Amino acid sequence: MPDATPARATAREAIALLTGAAGFTEHRPPPSPLPPDGPLGWAGYDAARERASARTGEEESVVYGTGVVGDYPCVLLSFEFGFLGGSLGRQTGDRLAAAYELALTRRLPLLALVATGGSRMQEGMVALTQLQRVAAASVRLRAAGLPQIAVVRDPTTGGGWATVGAGADVVLALPGAQVGFAGSRVRPPDADPYAYSAEGQFAAGQVDAVVPADELAATVTHWLRALGPHEELPAAPVPGALSAGGGEPGAGAGMGAGAGTGSAAGTGSGAGTPSAAGAEPTAGSVPAAPLPETGREAVARARDPRRPRAEAYLADYFAVRLPLHGDRSGSTDPGLLCGFGLRADGQPVAYVAQCGTPTRPAGYRAAARTIRLADRLGIPVLTLVDTPGAANDAEAERAGAGAAIADTFAAIAAARIPVTTLVIGEGGSGGALALAAPGNTHVTVDSYFSVIAPELAAAILKRPPSETGATADQLRLRPQDLVDLGFARSIVG
Repeated sequence: MPDATPARATAREAIALLTGAAGFTEHRPPPSPLPPDGPLGWAGYDAARERASARTGEEESVVYGTGVVGDYPCVLLSFEFGFLGGSLGRQTGDRLAAAYELALTRRLPLLALVATGGSRMQEGMVALTQLQRVAAASVRLRAAGLPQIAVVRDPTTGGGWATVGAGADVVLALPGAQVGFAGSRVRPPDADPYAYSAEGQFAAGQVDAVVPADELAATVTHWLRALGPHEELPAAPVPGALSAGGGEPGAGAGMGAGAGTGSAAGTGSGAGTPSAAGAEPTAGSVPAAPLPETGREAVARARDPRRPRAEAYLADYFAVRLPLHGDRSGSTDPGLLCGFGLRADGQPVAYVAQCGTPTRPAGYRAAARTIRLADRLGIPVLTLVDTPGAANDAEAERAGAGAAIADTFAAIAAARIPVTTLVIGEGGSGGALALAAPGNTHVTVDSYFSVIAPELAAAILKRPPSETGATADQLRLRPQDLVDLGFARSIVG
């Protein structure tokens, strides 16, 4: 383990922090010399490069090659900030393009350890256009279904952040790192420095996690294991139902036809007795827990604060969880959890889970991001539905609630991978339906799903509050009604 402070580690120290004794094999692109003093003939540029090389021992600002992190081979590229501020010139672009091509040819994930001040001004537009080369290489890797992970170090600014960093599928940051498109010398003098920090970018939903250096190797290993590449994976098993008392999965859970293949649910950290979620039961099979007799009772049970929420289901379902954070548009929704997880048998599953609150536009955008990433990587998705509906305040409208919900519908409709849905509480109209898998939705005994809340339906129909219960019955929103109507495949409970 290198002794240097990781945020200011050299390119090779950053690599060694992750590969350890497994080692690293460096690659180099074919020689392509620059003209004297570079493409612009910038006086003193050759001398500056020679000094940078003597100081760092590197020929350019990027080192790349193959290595092993944990037990997972990958292509690593690492920026050397000591070489002209880790800036991108034409030869840097050669190395970056070659690294992406190496990952593509060998079908390996790409792991970028970024520390850069942006494009190299001594090479002018030739340097700036390297960003287009990087973007094109990244697109080719995405099209091939290969994951890209970035670890942003101190500092990560300019075009390097806007391509290699922020353009990755998963963005991890070291604590205290300066991260932002505007570097310290080009931003407004009164700018809030927190906005340009790893922690500020996390708060704004631009970074998925801020990871201490001593946890980085383990975290990256989990991500490599989760994202693959993988052979064809089975559908996500339906989770076992949890009781309000202690989180034990209910007997006979997940008994819907075609609920998915794979190991039994409920074998993650803190799990109770596994349930046969992958079995081939018949739709509408009778659950162990009693079903609600009326629509009013169904709604009351779904709204009971003692009912298990998404956090309990996810903790029971996964041995390891790797959150994705934010919508990449400057916002987050704490009422929606998404990311990737590893089950006890090692199967990766992406998850999107509502937490019982009105889902905000940022939540829907984060959900769509997660579903599309899982689809591109061939990883099955589990969605947990639990919301009274989409947020309907003025701020949500200004933030594009309609467009965000539409995009989530589209992400699920376009998914080629299997999506499994379990309704664990309230299924409030379109805001809940946007996360439900057509043809593969299951419901717990403590859930309901309705085109509209019974109270609102009664108000629209100009019925007195005393008729809310009758209205709930008319809406046929109970779990057993949802199976009879063909919306749900099974009742889990």
